[in-house]
Amino acid sequence: MAICAEGHTSTAEDYCDVCGAPIGSPSAPAAPPPVATKTCPACGASVSGRFCETCGHDSALPAPATPVQTPAPAAVTWTAVVRADRGFYDRVVARGGPDSVDFPQFFPERRIAMQGDTALIGRHNRDQGVTPEIDLGLQPADRGVSTQHAVLRIRDGGPTVTDLGSTNGTSLNDSEDLLAEGVETPLADGDRIHVGAWTTITITREPGQ
Repeated sequence: MAICAEGHTSTAEDYCDVCGAPIGSPSAPAAPPPVATKTCPACGASVSGRFCETCGHDSALPAPATPVQTPAPAAVTWTAVVRADRGFYDRVVARGGPDSVDFPQFFPERRIAMQGDTALIGRHNRDQGVTPEIDLGLQPADRGVSTQHAVLRIRDGGPTVTDLGSTNGTSLNDSEDLLAEGVETPLADGDRIHVGAWTTITITREPGQ
C-alpha cells in the first residue's frame, strides 16, 4: 500500500483514498518567469535593474543627449616675435643697403600677440597719426623701417604679409628676393619676415587660453 503526504495508508497508487492528496514525491515548483532585460541608454549594456552595472546610469533619469558633444577646438593665437638679426643686417649692408644704420648693441626680444585681424608693421609718427601695432620705432629704433612698412593679416587659412611700398622692402626666410608691393603673401608657423636694416619678425602659432 502507498502512503500519502499526510501519512494516510491508501490502496490507490496515485491519490490518497482518505484525503485525496497526491501520492509520491511532490512535483517540482514551476520555474520563475524570466527577468525582463533592457538596454542602458547611456552605454548600451544590458540592464535588469534601475542602475546600469557597467556605467552606473540611473534609468529613472532622462537618457543622455546623443550624439555626445565634443568640446570645441581651442582657439589659436598668432604671435610676432621681434628681434635684432645680425645675419640679416650683414646681408643688407653687403647688398648696399642702409649702412648708416648701426646694429644695436642690445635689443631684448619682443613678443607681440595679434589682438585683431590686422597689425601694421612700421614706426610711429604722431604728425601723421600712425601708431603701428608692431612699432619698430621704439628705442633702439630700426631707421630702415618705413613709417607704414607692411601689414600682417589673419585669414581663415592663416596669417599673411603685404609690403606697403616700403623704402627698403620686405623679404622672407633669408631670401634676397623682395616681396612685390601690395601683394598679399601667405605665411606659415615659424616664417621669418625681414624688414628695415636689421629687424626679423618670426610668426609663431600658439594655443589660445
